[in-house]
Amino acid sequence: MKKQQPSISEDKILGASWELLGEEGIEKFSMRRLADRLGIQAPSLYWHFKSKQDLYQRLANQVSIRILEEFRSDGDWKEQLTGLAAAVRSVLRRYPCSTQLMMMTLPHEPDIIRFTNRMLLCVEETPLEQEQKMQVVTTLVNYVFYFVLDDYQHERNVSAISKDKGAAPGDEMVRLLDSMNDAEAGLFRRMFTNGLFELMGTDRAFEFGVRLIVLGIEQIIESHCYAEQPDKGAGG
Repeated sequence: MKKQQPSISEDKILGASWELLGEEGIEKFSMRRLADRLGIQAPSLYWHFKSKQDLYQRLANQVSIRILEEFRSDGDWKEQLTGLAAAVRSVLRRYPCSTQLMMMTLPHEPDIIRFTNRMLLCVEETPLEQEQKMQVVTTLVNYVFYFVLDDYQHERNVSAISKDKGAAPGDEMVRLLDSMNDAEAGLFRRMFTNGLFELMGTDRAFEFGVRLIVLGIEQIIESHCYAEQPDKGAGG
C-alpha cells in the first residue's frame, strides 16, 4: 500500500522556512531542503507555492505585516519616518534573511503594497513633489536594509574567520595593521585602536544615520518652500 504523504499547512511551511533560513542562510535554502525538514516530498510544497520565488514573496509579505503591526506614530513627518525606520529595523533583525527577501521580491503581495503605501503616507503632507516623496521613502528604507544586512553579514564573517583561523578577527586585524605604515593605514589604525569600528551596527550608529537622512530631507523641504515664495520685487 502506497504511503500517503502527511498533510501540511501553509503556516507550517512558512514557519519551517524561517527556521531553515536562520540555520543555513538564504544561499543554501532550497525547496528540497525545506521538504526534508518537513518530512515530505518536494512536489508537495508546490501545491501551496508555485515556486521558490512564490514562497519568498509570501515570506516577505509576512515581514511587511509585522512592520505594519509595530509601526505606530501620529507625529509629524520627521517623527513618522524615524519611527518607521526603527520598526523596519526591529522586525528585520528578528526574521533571518528577511532583508534579502525584501530586496529579492516585488510588491505583488497585499501587505507589501500596504507597507509601501504606509511609507508614502509619512511624507504625503510635505510640499515635496511626488517623485521626491518616492525618493525619500526609497532612500530611507534602503538605508535600513543595508544597515541590517551589513550587521548580519559582519556577524557571519566574524564567526567564519574565528572558525577558520582559530583566532578573534580583532587579533588578525592588529597583526595586519602592524605590517602597514602610517601613510597606508594611519587614520584607520587610530580609529580601530580607539574602538570606533565597534560602533558599527549599534543603535547609536543607526539613529545617527536616520538623523542624517531626516535633516537632509528637511533641508530640501526648506529649499522647496523658499523657491515657492513670491518675488516681491523692488516695489513690494
